[in-house]
Amino acid sequence: MSSPNFIDYVKLFCKSGNGGAGSAHFRREKHVPKGGPDGGDGGRGGHIILRGNKQLWTLLHLKYRKHIKAEHGGPGGRMRSNGKQGEDVILEVPLGTVAKNAENFDKLTEITEDGQEVILFEGGKGGLGNNNFKTATNQAPQYAQPGTEGKEDWVILELKVLADVGLVGFPNAGKSTLLSVVSQAKPEIADYPFTTLVPNLGVVSYYDDKSFIIADIPGIIEGAAEGKGLGLRFLRHIERNSVLLFVVPADSKDIKKEYEILLNELKKHNPELMDKTRVLGISKSDMLDDELKEEIKGQLPQGITSFFFSSVAGEGISTLKDVLWKTINE
Repeated sequence: MSSPNFIDYVKLFCKSGNGGAGSAHFRREKHVPKGGPDGGDGGRGGHIILRGNKQLWTLLHLKYRKHIKAEHGGPGGRMRSNGKQGEDVILEVPLGTVAKNAENFDKLTEITEDGQEVILFEGGKGGLGNNNFKTATNQAPQYAQPGTEGKEDWVILELKVLADVGLVGFPNAGKSTLLSVVSQAKPEIADYPFTTLVPNLGVVSYYDDKSFIIADIPGIIEGAAEGKGLGLRFLRHIERNSVLLFVVPADSKDIKKEYEILLNELKKHNPELMDKTRVLGISKSDMLDDELKEEIKGQLPQGITSFFFSSVAGEGISTLKDVLWKTINE
Protein backbone atom coordinates (compact mmCIF):
# COMPACT_ATOMS: atom_id res chain seq x y z
CA MET A 1 0.00 0.00 0.00
CA SER A 2 1.46 3.33 -0.94
CA SER A 3 0.47 6.35 1.10
CA PRO A 4 -1.62 8.27 -1.47
CA ASN A 5 -3.61 5.15 -2.35
CA PHE A 6 -4.53 4.06 1.17
CA ILE A 7 -7.89 5.66 1.93
CA ASP A 8 -9.60 4.45 5.11
CA TYR A 9 -12.29 7.14 5.45
CA VAL A 10 -14.92 8.43 3.01
CA LYS A 11 -18.09 10.45 3.43
CA LEU A 12 -20.89 9.75 0.96
CA PHE A 13 -24.38 11.02 0.28
CA CYS A 14 -26.57 7.97 -0.38
CA LYS A 15 -30.11 7.91 -1.72
CA SER A 16 -32.12 4.79 -2.47
CA GLY A 17 -34.67 4.84 -5.28
CA ASN A 18 -38.30 5.90 -4.92
CA GLY A 19 -40.98 3.28 -5.40
CA GLY A 20 -43.00 3.51 -8.60
CA ALA A 21 -46.64 4.59 -8.51
CA GLY A 22 -49.42 2.04 -8.89
CA SER A 23 -51.68 2.31 -11.92
CA ALA A 24 -55.37 3.26 -11.80
CA HIS A 25 -56.04 1.76 -15.25
CA PHE A 26 -59.28 0.02 -16.32
CA ARG A 27 -59.58 -2.76 -18.82
CA ARG A 28 -60.84 -1.34 -22.12
CA GLU A 29 -61.27 -3.60 -25.12
CA LYS A 30 -63.52 -3.53 -28.17
CA HIS A 31 -66.06 -5.99 -26.81
CA VAL A 32 -65.52 -5.18 -23.13
CA PRO A 33 -66.49 -1.51 -22.79
CA LYS A 34 -66.76 -1.70 -18.99
CA GLY A 35 -63.91 -3.95 -17.94
CA GLY A 36 -62.79 -3.92 -14.34
CA PRO A 37 -59.68 -2.34 -12.85
CA ASP A 38 -56.42 -3.83 -14.12
CA GLY A 39 -53.83 -1.38 -12.88
CA GLY A 40 -50.53 -3.00 -11.93
CA ASP A 41 -48.29 -2.27 -8.97
CA GLY A 42 -45.33 0.10 -9.06
CA GLY A 43 -41.80 -1.34 -8.92
CA ARG A 44 -39.60 -1.19 -5.85
CA GLY A 45 -36.91 1.48 -5.76
CA GLY A 46 -33.29 0.39 -5.91
CA HIS A 47 -31.42 -0.40 -2.67
CA ILE A 48 -28.02 0.94 -1.61
CA ILE A 49 -26.07 -2.21 -0.68
CA LEU A 50 -22.63 -2.77 0.88
CA ARG A 51 -20.80 -5.95 -0.17
CA GLY A 52 -17.58 -7.29 1.37
CA ASN A 53 -14.69 -7.96 -1.01
CA LYS A 54 -11.54 -9.59 0.38
CA GLN A 55 -9.56 -8.40 -2.66
CA LEU A 56 -9.93 -4.77 -1.57
CA TRP A 57 -7.64 -3.15 1.01
CA THR A 58 -8.67 0.48 0.73
CA LEU A 59 -11.68 2.76 0.12
CA LEU A 60 -9.82 4.61 -2.64
CA HIS A 61 -12.37 3.60 -5.30
CA LEU A 62 -15.09 5.48 -3.39
CA LYS A 63 -13.08 8.63 -2.67
CA TYR A 64 -14.49 10.59 -5.61
CA ARG A 65 -18.01 9.11 -5.63
CA LYS A 66 -19.61 11.65 -3.32
CA HIS A 67 -23.22 11.07 -4.39
CA ILE A 68 -24.60 7.53 -4.64
CA LYS A 69 -28.13 7.29 -6.03
CA ALA A 70 -30.10 4.15 -6.86
CA GLU A 71 -32.66 3.94 -9.66
CA HIS A 72 -36.34 4.70 -9.07
CA GLY A 73 -38.95 1.98 -9.50
CA GLY A 74 -41.10 2.11 -12.63
CA PRO A 75 -44.87 2.85 -12.56
CA GLY A 76 -47.45 0.08 -12.83
CA GLY A 77 -49.15 -0.48 -16.17
CA ARG A 78 -52.34 -1.86 -17.60
CA MET A 79 -53.32 -5.51 -17.64
CA ARG A 80 -51.93 -5.87 -14.11
CA SER A 81 -48.38 -5.40 -15.33
CA ASN A 82 -46.08 -4.36 -12.53
CA GLY A 83 -43.51 -1.60 -12.88
CA LYS A 84 -39.81 -2.28 -13.34
CA GLN A 85 -37.78 -2.68 -10.16
CA GLY A 86 -35.17 0.05 -9.70
CA GLU A 87 -31.59 -1.13 -10.14
CA ASP A 88 -29.68 -1.56 -6.88
CA VAL A 89 -26.33 0.16 -6.31
CA ILE A 90 -23.77 -2.23 -4.80
CA LEU A 91 -20.77 -0.65 -3.12
CA GLU A 92 -17.93 -3.15 -2.72
CA VAL A 93 -15.84 -2.46 0.37
CA PRO A 94 -12.86 -4.06 2.14
CA LEU A 95 -13.45 -6.41 5.05
CA GLY A 96 -13.44 -4.41 8.26
CA THR A 97 -15.51 -1.51 6.87
CA VAL A 98 -17.88 0.18 9.33
CA ALA A 99 -20.77 2.40 8.15
CA LYS A 100 -21.89 5.24 10.42
CA ASN A 101 -24.46 8.02 10.29
CA ALA A 102 -22.47 11.16 9.46
CA GLU A 103 -24.49 13.38 11.80
CA ASN A 104 -24.70 11.41 15.06
CA PHE A 105 -22.02 8.76 14.29
CA ASP A 106 -24.41 5.92 15.13
CA LYS A 107 -23.14 2.63 13.74
CA LEU A 108 -25.32 1.40 10.87
CA THR A 109 -23.55 -1.83 9.97
CA GLU A 110 -20.13 -3.45 9.52
CA ILE A 111 -18.74 -5.76 6.88
CA THR A 112 -16.44 -8.55 8.10
CA GLU A 113 -16.89 -11.41 5.60
CA ASP A 114 -16.17 -11.83 1.91
CA GLY A 115 -19.41 -11.69 -0.10
CA GLN A 116 -21.42 -10.40 2.89
CA GLU A 117 -24.19 -8.08 1.70
CA VAL A 118 -26.03 -5.57 3.86
CA ILE A 119 -28.75 -3.22 2.66
CA LEU A 120 -27.65 0.22 3.83
CA PHE A 121 -30.77 2.03 2.58
CA GLU A 122 -33.83 0.20 1.34
CA GLY A 123 -35.54 1.39 -1.82
CA GLY A 124 -39.06 2.79 -1.56
CA LYS A 125 -41.95 0.37 -1.91
CA GLY A 126 -43.97 0.39 -5.09
CA GLY A 127 -47.57 1.60 -4.83
CA LEU A 128 -50.44 -0.84 -5.29
CA GLY A 129 -52.50 -0.61 -8.48
CA ASN A 130 -56.27 -0.16 -8.38
CA ASN A 131 -56.77 -3.88 -9.06
CA ASN A 132 -55.86 -4.46 -5.41
CA PHE A 133 -58.69 -2.28 -4.09
CA LYS A 134 -61.73 -3.73 -5.83
CA THR A 135 -64.39 -5.18 -3.51
CA ALA A 136 -67.92 -6.46 -3.82
CA THR A 137 -69.21 -2.97 -3.04
CA ASN A 138 -66.56 -1.03 -4.95
CA GLN A 139 -65.89 -2.82 -8.20
CA ALA A 140 -64.38 0.16 -9.97
CA PRO A 141 -61.88 1.91 -7.64
CA GLN A 142 -60.56 5.08 -9.26
CA TYR A 143 -57.41 5.29 -7.17
CA ALA A 144 -54.03 3.63 -6.79
CA GLN A 145 -51.20 4.09 -4.31
CA PRO A 146 -48.20 6.30 -4.98
CA GLY A 147 -44.84 4.69 -4.31
CA THR A 148 -43.00 5.52 -1.10
CA GLU A 149 -39.87 7.62 -1.21
CA GLY A 150 -36.42 6.15 -0.85
CA LYS A 151 -34.15 6.97 2.07
CA GLU A 152 -31.31 9.45 1.91
CA ASP A 153 -28.57 10.57 4.26
CA TRP A 154 -24.87 11.27 4.59
CA VAL A 155 -22.88 8.19 5.56
CA ILE A 156 -19.32 7.72 6.77
CA LEU A 157 -17.42 4.57 5.77
CA GLU A 158 -14.43 3.77 7.97
CA LEU A 159 -11.98 0.97 7.37
CA LYS A 160 -10.55 -0.85 10.38
CA VAL A 161 -7.77 -3.18 9.28
CA LEU A 162 -8.43 -6.86 10.01
CA ALA A 163 -5.33 -8.65 11.34
CA ASP A 164 -4.41 -11.28 13.90
CA VAL A 165 -1.63 -9.19 15.45
CA GLY A 166 -1.30 -5.41 15.66
CA LEU A 167 2.10 -3.81 16.27
CA VAL A 168 1.95 -1.02 18.84
CA GLY A 169 4.90 1.25 19.58
CA PHE A 170 6.43 4.69 19.38
CA PRO A 171 7.80 5.91 16.02
CA ASN A 172 11.16 4.33 15.22
CA ALA A 173 10.64 1.36 17.57
CA GLY A 174 11.47 -1.10 14.79
CA LYS A 175 7.94 -2.23 13.90
CA SER A 176 8.32 -1.83 10.13
CA THR A 177 11.68 -3.61 10.14
CA LEU A 178 10.11 -6.50 12.05
CA LEU A 179 7.25 -6.71 9.55
CA SER A 180 9.67 -6.78 6.62
CA VAL A 181 11.68 -9.61 8.23
CA VAL A 182 8.81 -11.92 9.23
CA SER A 183 6.68 -11.40 6.11
CA GLN A 184 6.89 -10.44 2.46
CA ALA A 185 5.63 -6.93 3.19
CA LYS A 186 7.86 -4.07 2.05
CA PRO A 187 7.04 -1.07 4.25
CA GLU A 188 9.07 2.12 3.97
CA ILE A 189 11.88 1.98 6.53
CA ALA A 190 14.11 4.87 7.59
CA ASP A 191 15.71 6.27 10.72
CA TYR A 192 13.21 9.06 11.40
CA PRO A 193 9.78 9.26 13.08
CA PHE A 194 6.58 8.51 11.20
CA THR A 195 8.16 6.62 8.35
CA THR A 196 4.99 4.54 8.40
CA LEU A 197 2.09 6.76 7.32
CA VAL A 198 -0.44 4.04 6.58
CA PRO A 199 -1.15 0.61 8.07
CA ASN A 200 0.90 -2.13 6.43
CA LEU A 201 -0.18 -5.78 6.41
CA GLY A 202 2.09 -8.79 6.21
CA VAL A 203 1.36 -12.53 6.12
CA VAL A 204 3.68 -14.45 8.44
CA SER A 205 4.36 -18.05 7.42
CA TYR A 206 4.44 -20.55 10.28
CA TYR A 207 5.02 -24.31 10.40
CA ASP A 208 2.92 -26.81 8.37
CA ASP A 209 1.54 -24.18 5.97
CA LYS A 210 0.01 -22.21 8.85
CA SER A 211 0.08 -18.42 8.73
CA PHE A 212 -1.19 -15.32 10.47
CA ILE A 213 -1.48 -11.63 9.60
CA ILE A 214 0.42 -8.79 11.27
CA ALA A 215 -0.56 -5.13 10.90
CA ASP A 216 2.04 -2.41 11.35
CA ILE A 217 0.20 0.67 12.64
CA PRO A 218 1.80 4.15 12.35
CA GLY A 219 3.71 5.01 15.52
CA ILE A 220 1.86 6.28 18.57
CA ILE A 221 3.10 9.23 20.62
CA GLU A 222 1.97 10.46 24.01
CA GLY A 223 -1.25 12.41 23.45
CA ALA A 224 -2.27 10.36 20.37
CA ALA A 225 -5.76 9.80 21.81
CA GLU A 226 -6.20 13.61 21.77
CA GLY A 227 -5.06 13.79 18.16
CA LYS A 228 -1.34 14.45 18.53
CA GLY A 229 1.00 12.95 15.96
CA LEU A 230 -1.01 10.82 13.56
CA GLY A 231 -3.56 10.55 16.36
CA LEU A 232 -6.99 8.98 16.25
CA ARG A 233 -6.92 8.34 12.51
CA PHE A 234 -4.92 5.14 12.95
CA LEU A 235 -5.70 4.09 16.51
CA ARG A 236 -9.00 2.63 15.30
CA HIS A 237 -7.14 0.04 13.21
CA ILE A 238 -5.91 -1.58 16.43
CA GLU A 239 -9.51 -2.33 17.44
CA ARG A 240 -9.72 -5.20 14.93
CA ASN A 241 -6.54 -7.01 15.98
CA SER A 242 -6.83 -10.17 18.10
CA VAL A 243 -3.44 -9.72 19.79
CA LEU A 244 -1.44 -6.54 20.43
CA LEU A 245 2.35 -6.82 20.21
CA PHE A 246 3.91 -3.86 21.99
CA VAL A 247 7.35 -3.12 20.52
CA VAL A 248 9.78 -1.17 22.73
CA PRO A 249 13.44 -0.77 21.70
CA ALA A 250 16.19 -2.02 23.98
CA ASP A 251 17.81 1.43 24.05
CA SER A 252 14.69 3.01 25.58
CA LYS A 253 15.42 5.00 28.78
CA ASP A 254 12.60 3.23 30.63
CA ILE A 255 10.99 0.24 28.89
CA LYS A 256 8.26 -0.20 31.51
CA LYS A 257 7.29 3.49 31.41
CA GLU A 258 7.19 3.50 27.60
CA TYR A 259 4.93 0.45 27.64
CA GLU A 260 2.62 2.13 30.18
CA ILE A 261 2.37 5.32 28.07
CA LEU A 262 1.38 3.26 25.02
CA LEU A 263 -1.15 1.32 27.07
CA ASN A 264 -2.63 4.52 28.46
CA GLU A 265 -3.12 5.99 24.98
CA LEU A 266 -5.01 2.89 23.89
CA LYS A 267 -7.14 3.02 27.05
CA LYS A 268 -8.07 6.67 26.45
CA HIS A 269 -8.95 5.91 22.84
CA ASN A 270 -11.10 2.86 23.62
CA PRO A 271 -11.23 1.20 27.09
CA GLU A 272 -12.32 -2.08 25.44
CA LEU A 273 -8.78 -2.44 24.07
CA MET A 274 -7.70 -3.34 27.59
CA ASP A 275 -9.47 -6.68 27.13
CA LYS A 276 -7.19 -7.68 24.25
CA THR A 277 -4.28 -10.04 24.83
CA ARG A 278 -0.97 -8.17 25.00
CA VAL A 279 2.60 -9.31 24.34
CA LEU A 280 5.75 -7.23 24.84
CA GLY A 281 8.72 -7.50 22.48
CA ILE A 282 12.02 -5.76 23.24
CA SER A 283 13.44 -4.86 19.81
CA LYS A 284 17.04 -4.08 18.79
CA SER A 285 18.23 -6.53 21.47
CA ASP A 286 21.40 -7.37 19.53
CA MET A 287 22.96 -4.40 21.35
CA LEU A 288 22.46 -6.20 24.70
CA ASP A 289 24.65 -8.85 26.29
CA ASP A 290 23.22 -11.61 28.51
CA GLU A 291 23.96 -9.67 31.68
CA LEU A 292 22.03 -6.60 30.50
CA LYS A 293 19.11 -8.76 29.39
CA GLU A 294 18.84 -10.30 32.85
CA GLU A 295 18.96 -6.84 34.42
CA ILE A 296 16.21 -5.55 32.11
CA LYS A 297 14.01 -8.60 32.75
CA GLY A 298 13.67 -7.54 36.40
CA GLN A 299 12.35 -4.13 35.29
CA LEU A 300 9.71 -5.33 32.81
CA PRO A 301 5.97 -5.01 33.56
CA GLN A 302 4.43 -7.98 35.33
CA GLY A 303 1.62 -10.17 34.01
CA ILE A 304 2.55 -9.93 30.33
CA THR A 305 4.56 -12.31 28.15
CA SER A 306 7.79 -10.61 27.07
CA PHE A 307 10.85 -11.56 24.99
CA PHE A 308 13.89 -10.04 23.29
CA PHE A 309 14.44 -9.96 19.54
CA SER A 310 16.47 -8.28 16.85
CA SER A 311 15.06 -8.00 13.35
CA VAL A 312 18.40 -6.97 11.85
CA ALA A 313 20.42 -9.77 13.48
CA GLY A 314 17.58 -12.32 13.23
CA GLU A 315 17.73 -13.03 16.96
CA GLY A 316 14.57 -14.25 18.68
CA ILE A 317 12.44 -14.22 15.52
CA SER A 318 11.49 -17.90 15.88
CA THR A 319 10.55 -17.29 19.51
CA LEU A 320 8.47 -14.30 18.44
CA LYS A 321 6.54 -16.40 15.91
CA ASP A 322 6.01 -19.19 18.46
CA VAL A 323 4.71 -16.79 21.10
CA LEU A 324 2.37 -15.00 18.69
CA TRP A 325 0.99 -18.23 17.21
CA LYS A 326 0.35 -19.67 20.66
CA THR A 327 -1.25 -16.43 21.88
CA ILE A 328 -3.49 -16.10 18.83
CA ASN A 329 -4.79 -19.64 19.21
CA GLU A 330 -5.40 -19.43 22.94
